Amino acid sequence: MKIKTEIKNLKNYKVYLKIQELVNRFFQKKGYLKVELPVLSPGLIPESYLEIFETEFRYFNRKEKLYLIPSPELFLKRLLVAGIGNCYYLDKSFRNSEPNSSWHQPEFTMLEFYKVGLNYLELADEVLEMLNYINKKIKNQKLKFDKWEKYSVAQAFEKFAKINEKELFDEKLFIKKAQSKGYEVKGASYEDIFSQILASEVEPKLGRNGYATLLYDYPRQMASLAKLSKGKKTAERCEFYINGLEVGGFCTELNDYKEQEKRFISENLNRKKNKLINHSIDKDFIQALKYGLPACTGAGIGFERLVMIFANVDSIEKLKLINIK
Repeated sequence: MKIKTEIKNLKNYKVYLKIQELVNRFFQKKGYLKVELPVLSPGLIPESYLEIFETEFRYFNRKEKLYLIPSPELFLKRLLVAGIGNCYYLDKSFRNSEPNSSWHQPEFTMLEFYKVGLNYLELADEVLEMLNYINKKIKNQKLKFDKWEKYSVAQAFEKFAKINEKELFDEKLFIKKAQSKGYEVKGASYEDIFSQILASEVEPKLGRNGYATLLYDYPRQMASLAKLSKGKKTAERCEFYINGLEVGGFCTELNDYKEQEKRFISENLNRKKNKLINHSIDKDFIQALKYGLPACTGAGIGFERLVMIFANVDSIEKLKLINIK
């Protein structure tokens, strides 16, 4: 392992700091409260699509498993239940077992925020407003944020992957279609295949026409912690892309504790099936939801990815003064 100080990144790092300042200013003007949160937790929300970092607290004979948070969601929602109102977090999160790449590192900065009383498409307007605010200050002439380029997931899969709506929302038809396209489907779930096709055929085409692309209304299998639509066919979830890169996403938050508990059980079983670290489940999170999470929408944005776009660089490493390899 080497630790390098790359003075040549100083200019880009200053852009990072400037955008950090602009984000804080924007949210404070909007009435959000910035919160500092622990990055170590004795329990986590089970999520089968990511791996976590495990560590241990020791004091004489006392030992306790602790985990680096992959997102601040479990703490932010507790604060929302307690009545804190609109709030945001801009600090470190951690995700394991993904290779370092130009757009991902295991230690990264997460911008996560929640607004009470809005749904996912309404918050999309505020996200666009934030992007436009940053762009006016940074003056990146290559980008425009006065509107979204919009596709529902069904529209995007039909346009870019030639998978129609009927095939997309029927698991058997979808898997059969994927097999005909040459994907390996043996032992793979709907979610696995969906993610493969999204990554290889859809995402590279998004955010390429001078505007950020908003992708919305995911199949219910991809709901994660989002509320389902009235027909329960899709989840009230969005992701947005710039130059083929997923920068962030947001969803109308699920506040039905019974449904959330079912999803926790399912996700935990999938974690075991995938042989991921068997971490403690944050059961107090469900207890908090019983008190009543207000109707709200939450958003998570990879901050380094956001800065990459405005700084016109093609790698997270080009934003850092010190790179650890």
